[in-house]
Amino acid sequence: MTPREVLDFAKKNKVEMVDLKFVDLLGTWQHFSVPTSELTLDLFKEGSGFDGSSIRGWKAIQNSDMLMVPDPNTARLDPFTEIPTLTMIGNVEEPITRQGYNRDPRYIAQKAEKYLKSTKIGDTSYWGPEAEFFIFDHVSFDQNAHSGFYFVDSDEGIWNSGDEGNNLGSRPRHKEGYFPVAPVDSQQDIRSEMVREMEKVGIWVEKHHHEVATGGQAEIDLRFDTLVSMADKMMMYKYIVKNVARRHGKTATFMPKPVFGDNGTGMHTHQSIWKDKKPSFAGKDYAGVSQQCLYYIGGILKHAKALAAFTNPSTNSYKRLTPGFEAPTLLAYSSRNRSAGIRIPMYSPSPKAKRIEVRFPDPSSNMYLAFSAMLMAGLDGIQNKIHPGEPMDKNLYDLDPEEAGNIPTLPESLEESLNCLEDDHEFLLKGGVFSEDIVEAWIGYKRENEVAPMKVRPHPHEFSLYYDV
Repeated sequence: MTPREVLDFAKKNKVEMVDLKFVDLLGTWQHFSVPTSELTLDLFKEGSGFDGSSIRGWKAIQNSDMLMVPDPNTARLDPFTEIPTLTMIGNVEEPITRQGYNRDPRYIAQKAEKYLKSTKIGDTSYWGPEAEFFIFDHVSFDQNAHSGFYFVDSDEGIWNSGDEGNNLGSRPRHKEGYFPVAPVDSQQDIRSEMVREMEKVGIWVEKHHHEVATGGQAEIDLRFDTLVSMADKMMMYKYIVKNVARRHGKTATFMPKPVFGDNGTGMHTHQSIWKDKKPSFAGKDYAGVSQQCLYYIGGILKHAKALAAFTNPSTNSYKRLTPGFEAPTLLAYSSRNRSAGIRIPMYSPSPKAKRIEVRFPDPSSNMYLAFSAMLMAGLDGIQNKIHPGEPMDKNLYDLDPEEAGNIPTLPESLEESLNCLEDDHEFLLKGGVFSEDIVEAWIGYKRENEVAPMKVRPHPHEFSLYYDV
């Protein structure tokens, strides 16, 4: 929509409030609201001011004034407010220079799209993330000087099979939650409601289903879209999933590993490059891909350890990236093979369907930064003709230790991935897409606020291991 069309849309739908959303450094939506009297054409030119020092990882207090300029193309009716509310995603700008703020993740994603065009390698990149999540009936957690615990529960969890009272059974066992019908799959309607709300705001959904784990693991897959547009949609996706769950008295989480002993939550990310409306990844090499596609894969594999700092950005991410739970840890590629870090899907012979699927990311990512970083790594592979080597057309989970030891692996911790990013980020700086400042800010924030606090706190399992020493 144009700004004028947004004003007309708001009037037609009797909007009373306008909610302006932007994403912080870590990938969480922030927002403030203005009455419709503030919804003028000037809002789309001059923006609305806010305090950037109160946003995680952003401005110092002595230099905190920022502008949020709404993008009219993102205007939608908010599906969860009682008062009719128009929601828009915006870009964050410096008020003096009116330049995009270099720590605004959406601005970085926009620069990544522009950089792709400037390279002449392609003019469009398409993204199709498959985000998984858990729907729980209860969650509680606490951490203080003398105690620390978490507790999650789901009526669907196999651990409730022994409860007395009105227990009707029919729960998915560990690792057996993939595709069962009701009553084992008890969340068909809640997922369908999530899909319905997504379609109302213009998100094209391809399918939804129960995922592998017990306890309410789910997946809703979206139709591919361009980088910034897909990152916008993924923010709305999370918003809808969490708020529909809340409608039903439940809670949804995109935490990668909330349940011990079962599969974690990933975000397999399909991606491709097109030029002049033609698929650049289709060709006559291995699995029907082009040489360019192989080089793109080579770039992802070369920089994967550094990419993990953005694609697997939580300490909990590395609880998922362990052998035995379908999460890929080996940096190899293959066709159809879901045990490899990168897979070439073979669902369709059409050149238009040719793409790669990077399987190690998870949905705790900041979508704008994760997609941009993967694109920059792939482009670096093309520019430097980084061949990925031979494919691994075997079950990598069953390799003997000697053979597995010859294949590079993802980092085993967030701290390791941050160290890798510190050593390997030149590819991100090309075209001014990322900056040294944003990389340093990301590493510094993660080390200070996530890695260091986890190091100094006793873990509940340590008591069972060491209390009687």
